[in-house]
Amino acid sequence: MNRFLTSFLGWFGWGGALGQNSGQQFGAPSSALIEGSSNIGPDGALQLSTVWSCVWLLANTIATLPFFVYTQKDGMRELARDTMLWVILHDSPNSRMTPVEFWVAMLLNLILRGNAYARIERDENGEAEALWPMAADQVEMHILDDGSVAYKYYIGGNVAVLGEDSVLHIKEIGNGNIGFARLDYMRATTTEAANAQKEASKLFANGGKPTGILMIDRVLKDDQRKAIKANFADLAEGDTSRIKLLEADMKYQQINLTPQDQQLLDTRKFTVEEICRWFSVPPVMVGHSNVTAWGSGVEQIIEGFFKSTIRPALVRIEQAVTKRVLTSAQRAKLTVEISFDALLRANLKDRMEIYAKGVQNGLKTRNECRQLENDPPIKGGDELTAQTNLAPLRMLGQTQGGGNADPSNTLAQ
Repeated sequence: MNRFLTSFLGWFGWGGALGQNSGQQFGAPSSALIEGSSNIGPDGALQLSTVWSCVWLLANTIATLPFFVYTQKDGMRELARDTMLWVILHDSPNSRMTPVEFWVAMLLNLILRGNAYARIERDENGEAEALWPMAADQVEMHILDDGSVAYKYYIGGNVAVLGEDSVLHIKEIGNGNIGFARLDYMRATTTEAANAQKEASKLFANGGKPTGILMIDRVLKDDQRKAIKANFADLAEGDTSRIKLLEADMKYQQINLTPQDQQLLDTRKFTVEEICRWFSVPPVMVGHSNVTAWGSGVEQIIEGFFKSTIRPALVRIEQAVTKRVLTSAQRAKLTVEISFDALLRANLKDRMEIYAKGVQNGLKTRNECRQLENDPPIKGGDELTAQTNLAPLRMLGQTQGGGNADPSNTLAQ
């Protein structure tokens, strides 16, 4: 479609995937790339092992990371454990769910449908006090004529209309108004995977013996052919529970149409890689044996996955919560952050070396390092120290006898 035709259609409210229109917003493509590809939906897609593994990995990895709330003042920040925002983001989003359960539900919708919605309950001051997830397939987003946004939530035969300040809306890549529904865009791939799985199931259901040839050195009548086919049908169907006796000069030759011959195994291996591309998940992380070449090993592949796939998702969630859950007064003094440190933790030996360098160069206190290892604080552990004699920073530049003197005679020598 050329640029002129696209611009012309835009006047009539059609702009394709990236179009900006009023009214109900759609995250699905307007047409299928491959004719005949079916929309199997989340229920069908999750029956494909690769889709399940990718979704399980992404949802559980993100949902198990702690969500922190900080107060910020004069460039410093502290954990805001005494706020309701801390309670709903870190401890209990609502009366029924744990934080992991809530975020897994949200991420399932975000990953598969491109949009995650949660209804926000607010107190008399307008501050959020509970978050309730809403199924993406039961929510419609509408842009009204005045530019405001309204959400229709269909549940139990009823329709609830919610304003923008009552909905946490997290979007995948999209046109800015709504996220693109990943499952709808990957319809050709899931159809191919489902068809390959169906054919493999049929093949192995027949014992791996799809057909065979029964050879006889004479011409048979029609009724004889039917009788022989009925008597020896299980040779082709894979019934190995009985021994068949071939009479006269009958000979049976099996035609071995194995999965390799039909290229089913190669097709299914390729489908694993193709689905992983849609979810930006390295195939090795969902049990695929064909390790890719980027990075020098699995450890580098995993680190790249954390940085290029998980980290952008965390930023997307943090910004959506900040914009849609916090009030303007809260945004002036509070910040929210999903801790990414746990995913990037080095092994014990490397961590100890990093802590030692931080302590010896006055970058970290001992108690800060101990807190990272879940160890209790120690007395005097809040002093910043420098290398050599590990003297407190406040003592640097002082002579051993007290007072300031020549730097060449200081404890920092």
